[in-house]
Amino acid sequence: MAAGPRFVIRYDHRDTGRSVSYEPGAPQYTLRDLTTDAVGVLDAFALESAHLVGMSMGGCIAQLAALDHPDRVASLTLISTSPTAGQSDPDLQEMSDELDQAPFGDEEAPKPDWSDRGAMIDYIVEGERSVAGSLPFDEAAKREIAARIFDRTANLASSMTNHYIMDAGDRWREQLGEIGAPTLVVHGTEDPVFPYGNAVALAKEIPGARLLTLERVGHEMPPRALWDVVVPAILRHTWSAP
Repeated sequence: MAAGPRFVIRYDHRDTGRSVSYEPGAPQYTLRDLTTDAVGVLDAFALESAHLVGMSMGGCIAQLAALDHPDRVASLTLISTSPTAGQSDPDLQEMSDELDQAPFGDEEAPKPDWSDRGAMIDYIVEGERSVAGSLPFDEAAKREIAARIFDRTANLASSMTNHYIMDAGDRWREQLGEIGAPTLVVHGTEDPVFPYGNAVALAKEIPGARLLTLERVGHEMPPRALWDVVVPAILRHTWSAP
């Protein structure tokens, strides 16, 4: 993206990376607080607005930013995300039952030693495998990312616990028609966390939104094999947006 060229800002949400962390099981923030944080990053860089690209929870944050701070959002790219938080709406397919037994899905499953680098890399990789689609799984790349996550994250137990239990606040799906930012929805057909119907709903309910469907992709950042599809699509989208 930076070679696009775009001025790219990536940052750590609370309880991830080098950001502030809280005790596992006791997040002192809400989804709306994370939305305010995103706008705060723009303030720190003295940016009036930005093109927001968010995956999963990040996509929810991006939607809320477009609703609560429309003047700060030049465009939206929503990857593997949903128009709701928490339990799915009746018209949206629920999370796959198979994830109940996955490393990231079973709350009662034994947890690894958070301080054991090797064990945690294995844990993260297996969690990624459990939500990936049927395209070849690039384990080497996933292990490299998992190692970077371990080395960077201040509190892995909090990072892998608190986002799932924080207060998501009020619903916003009924407000999607108010989003004025040009929107690109990117979603895999085999996403077990937010099934493909979530993407269809977003593309239908956000005015003028476009849907980029990724065959055989799960709940994951688009695999490297699809970068030549996804990256140009985002570059075109952000070039044409105000």
